[in-house]
Amino acid sequence: MDEDKKNNSENKRLQAKIEELTKERDLYKSNFQKLQSQMQRTKPPLLIANVSRIFEDGYCIIHTPSGNDFLVQNPFRELSPGDFVGIDQTTFNLIKILPPNVDRFVAGMELDEKPEETYEDIGGLDEVILSLREVVELAITNPKIFQTIGIKPPNGVLLEGDPGTGKTLLARAVANATQATFIRLVGSELVQKYIGEGARLVRELFALARDRSPCILFIDEIDAIASKRTPDSQVSDREVQRTLMQLLAEMDGFNELGNVKILAATNRPDILDPAILRPGRFDRIIHIPEPDPSGRLEIFKIHTRKMPLKNVKLNIFAEKWEKLTGADIKAVCVEAGLNAIRNNRTTVVQNDFEIGYNRYFRRLQEKRIGAAVYT
Repeated sequence: MDEDKKNNSENKRLQAKIEELTKERDLYKSNFQKLQSQMQRTKPPLLIANVSRIFEDGYCIIHTPSGNDFLVQNPFRELSPGDFVGIDQTTFNLIKILPPNVDRFVAGMELDEKPEETYEDIGGLDEVILSLREVVELAITNPKIFQTIGIKPPNGVLLEGDPGTGKTLLARAVANATQATFIRLVGSELVQKYIGEGARLVRELFALARDRSPCILFIDEIDAIASKRTPDSQVSDREVQRTLMQLLAEMDGFNELGNVKILAATNRPDILDPAILRPGRFDRIIHIPEPDPSGRLEIFKIHTRKMPLKNVKLNIFAEKWEKLTGADIKAVCVEAGLNAIRNNRTTVVQNDFEIGYNRYFRRLQEKRIGAAVYT
């Protein structure tokens, strides 16, 4: 009996000791978690670097934001050249692989999954539309036909012509006909302040286009970055030239464009660099002419098909008003409609177009005079 009491007493003592140690363990565990959380909050942020080369012995070369390259250990098997990584600021050790970096400018640019404009919205450019359908639309919708013939489909088309002749409208209509994603930007948006920024934007732009293929990449006013290079270029022109060289490499380099077609527009083809005009980059250069009388009549009909006209003879305007572009005709039609609204009428008559024409070109002349005075 004494032995049993002794054992029970010892068991109770051990049980109490276990409970005491358990509480102490839980307290230490709670303190450890708090300290760990505090360490995470006070941990310095990671630097973002770019992997430029990977070696088989577990090392790689990274390019840091300061512009320096470092040889560091590579703990990740899935790492590839071009990946972005987070690195420790003091040791430059690789901490984690980051998702692909897309610049805010590239991510926020005009991107239309399917433009609404069609070939029916274009007047007086039947031959131009036929050329675009052959070299762009057919290459996207039926690429096998080119394989059968044994030729490579064209990479790009340059549209050149005066402002307002319909270059952007043509590009959007082709994207609609091909069910392709339409990406549009202005060439001047690729001109950046810091060295290498413009070239990086071009790389990311083409990467986005490949991800969204089939895709039509439309660069408006391409002469802003593709003007002729000269030996006496100033320092301010060098960054533009770097951007141009990256654009040339993307258009006809080691990375295949795939189902990405490039359209560009300019009203100054005479100042473009010869390197960008050669076959393999822009395989077709298409001139967009000013519309003739029959073309102007077609454009008038397009822009007035939803307008309630009364005794309006559009053929008279098409014959009389020469040198009108498609954009001019659209503006005149808008002015005619506004004049009808101004006079509390629900129909548009012949005189509205006469007044609209005079008002539009008077305002246009005032702008030109103001610009001349300003300069």
